[in-house]
Order: sequence, then C-alpha cells, then structure tokens
Amino acid sequence: MKFIHREIERAGCLLDVLTDEERGLRIIVSRLGAELVSLARRDGEGNWTGFLHRDNDLSKPERGWANHATVMGYFLHRLKDEHSLYRGHEIRGGTHSFLRHKLFADVSVDLGAGKNAILTYRILPNEIESQEYPLKVSLALSYTLRDGQLEIGFHFHNHEPELTAHLEFGLHPGFAATSFDTFQLEMPAGRYRRWFSPGNYLTGETAEINHSGGKMPFDRAQLPGSFILEFVDVPNRTLFYRDPGGGRGVMLDFAEVPYFTLWSDGGPFLCIEPCWGLTDRHEQRAFEEKDGIQKVAPGGDLRAGFTMTAGL
Repeated sequence: MKFIHREIERAGCLLDVLTDEERGLRIIVSRLGAELVSLARRDGEGNWTGFLHRDNDLSKPERGWANHATVMGYFLHRLKDEHSLYRGHEIRGGTHSFLRHKLFADVSVDLGAGKNAILTYRILPNEIESQEYPLKVSLALSYTLRDGQLEIGFHFHNHEPELTAHLEFGLHPGFAATSFDTFQLEMPAGRYRRWFSPGNYLTGETAEINHSGGKMPFDRAQLPGSFILEFVDVPNRTLFYRDPGGGRGVMLDFAEVPYFTLWSDGGPFLCIEPCWGLTDRHEQRAFEEKDGIQKVAPGGDLRAGFTMTAGL
C-alpha cells in the first residue's frame, strides 16, 4: 500500500495532503483549526470527487455556511452570551470554542510502513489562553487512513495532578449534496432522545424517539433549527448519508459517540456532527455542570473517535 504526504500552501493556508494511492482516497487538512477541508475519492478515470460541502474550496462564499468540517472544543456549539464560569473562573468563547481559530504548529506524519497513514495535530496547554480554558489539558487530534476509511481520533491528556478536567468536543462536517431537497440520511433502529434547543440553547425539554430504522424521522425543512440527538438504546450506531444526484455516499460509524447534531442552513449540504457534550442551557449552569460534559481524571487520558467511509 502506498501513502503520500505533501505539504502545500494555498490561499494563505498551510495544508497537509495525505493520499492513499492504492485505494484512491485523499484528505486535505488545514493547519488553521486542524480542519478537514477535503475528503475525496478518485474515480476510474483518475478524477477526484469531493464529499464535503465546498470540498477543497478555500474561498469565502457570498452567503451561507462557509466551513467544511470544523473541529469543536473545548466546548460545543455555544456558551450563553459567549461566557461561562468554570470552577469559578470566567471563560469566554464564540461558537464552537477556540480550537477552530488555533494555528497548529505541532504536526506529525506517520506513513505506518504501508499499513496506514496518520496525520496528528497537537496543542499544548501553553498555547491556550486562561480565558479560553483555565486547566492544563492537551489534545492530539489524528486523521488516519486505514483500509480505505478515515478514522478521526481525539486524545486529551489532563496534566493537572489533582483536578478533574471537564470539557466537550466533536467535529462539524458538512456533506455535499446536489441540492438541499435531494440528500438522504438513514439512521439505525433504536431509541433516541432529542434535546430541544430553540435559539441555540437547551431548554431542558426532551422527547424520546423510537425509530424503526431507515429514513431520518424528521422534516428536512426543520433542519436550520438543528436536531440534537442522544443515542439512548441504539445497538448499531451506523448512519448512511447519500447524495443520489452526485453518486456519493458516506457511512459514519458512531459506535463511541454519545450525541450527534443534524443541521443545514438550507444550502446543498447536511451536517452530521458527532458530539461529546451539549450546548449551554438558556438558564446557564456552571461549565463543569453542563449537560453531557466529559471528564478527564487527574493525570488521566480521554480517547474517543469515529470513522467515515466515503464511496462513489
């Protein structure tokens, strides 16, 4: 198996290009925010087809959602009025927190002796301002090409010797569609819990959803308001996204994922976001008491991730 890594600069962005030549799979990651900006397959004629919204397009659109697959952390979605208290210390941050704005300087490439290939982006506590996050917690975010799949892994390490760390994280990928009206999403059978979030914040109201499997049980016209869903009793957490007009499909293995969000602004895409945590409540709680908050023991580690399989 042959993997190739290239480092290029385009539109003022430093990019890592990792290609599985044998399987015709390629990813492009920006060092700004460690954001996946392209997930592509090569067809029989040697042409690359992208699977993300605005795949490999680094320009700014005149309107609509401008991102590809935003990395979210150390909190998710929003803080009420862009601030909160964590252990009595004020933290501040905009939508999806600070990782998306960080330039990752510590990047490593492991071509795995032909078995797999890994891009790893690291951020250390000294690169995080105290008002962004006050505890000493580092992150290694990895993109792994293995057996024709893309694995995304989060590895947090708590450097605090006595304090438990609290945080939230996830990825915000938007999958391209021929149009908003034509994409399809199939969800596995099981019991879900919807968390209502009018105005982007939780009310505490939830609803149980028993799904027999297949087409998502939601009206796509409501997607601009977001559907925040919790896996309650879903034995097989595999979702299938399809764009029939574009001949594209993505399988998402969310076996380790507790929550996911479905969202679109009505443009030609659907965001299917694996989440380890939830947005703030309208009646804000202390950060360490947020719904879905993840905990990392003193001196401990938290590892989690998911897999995407893109096919033509």
